[in-house]
Amino acid sequence: MSTEHEDVRDLLAAWAFGALPAAERQTVPAHLADCESCAAEAERLRETVRILDGPPGAANGSQESGGALALALRTRPAAPRVAPHAAPYAAAVAGLQSLLRELDGLGAWSTPVVHDWDVHSTVAHLIAADEPLATRLGLDAHVPTSEPVPEGTRWEDVWAARTADVIAYEQGRTPEETVAAWSARAGALLATPEARDSELASLATTLMGVRLPVADHFVVRAFEAWIHTDDIGRALGFPVPPPPDPHLWQLVRLAVRILGMALGSEAPPVLFAVTGAGADAQWVLGSEDEPVRAELVLDAVDFCLLVGGRYTPEDVPRGAVGDDAAVANVLTRAASLAWL
Repeated sequence: MSTEHEDVRDLLAAWAFGALPAAERQTVPAHLADCESCAAEAERLRETVRILDGPPGAANGSQESGGALALALRTRPAAPRVAPHAAPYAAAVAGLQSLLRELDGLGAWSTPVVHDWDVHSTVAHLIAADEPLATRLGLDAHVPTSEPVPEGTRWEDVWAARTADVIAYEQGRTPEETVAAWSARAGALLATPEARDSELASLATTLMGVRLPVADHFVVRAFEAWIHTDDIGRALGFPVPPPPDPHLWQLVRLAVRILGMALGSEAPPVLFAVTGAGADAQWVLGSEDEPVRAELVLDAVDFCLLVGGRYTPEDVPRGAVGDDAAVANVLTRAASLAWL
């Protein structure tokens, strides 16, 4: 794949929303005229914009408005130029920023969202969630910890305590201050050398109990930002589209890798397929020393929502044949990965 092709694919979302920087406005149309795959992806993104627009006059009673959320998406600043591994996070941040701007004047910050969090607390949670990667990359902690963490404390307990600290701190501030703090932290993460240099981001580090390259930790940040954007959208009745197909597949591939590590080499082998988002892929999960016992098929978005804790193993739509216990083992382990 050429450098020009990769560069244009990174610009397609901004092009679809009319948010390209002036220097790039001629580049994308010229490339689309010669590239069938990019042209198809561009049309899909444009269709997403039309869906977000809603029917004419749906927002503020004006046919010219074309939907308040779509207008916000069109007029937001273009996402920063980053390496491909950080592009899903940049896009997810831009999407949540656009959604949050829609809350001005709605009095919606106290609307229940997920767990025991309202909208305000959910944004505060994202500040805490970004912190492990941010501090590993040299950024300062958002607020001091309440007390030293005893050596040997499980990361899950450290994480829960830190989330509670940050949410408590942010509840003493206005929602607008919390959004500004989250946006600033996200922007600082996207400005790090590791967000722009794939070689620097190839170094591995352990965060949230998982050792991955820094590049993959940026994908994890994208995953969580999108999941909570969807949470907020559902709570408020704003439809939130899934990530663009290339970004969604980055989420899927990482989730499958982590699921494979969690299952280990002794689990009953299952042929696992993920479909949708413009592509299909399959993997054998579990033991490599015995025949496959079952086949399991999930939609890409449904798989991500399962890993994100938004589906239970029993409720997630699936296609499955073969050993029910082997299938249940994969679904249960996938759901157990959720910390969102």
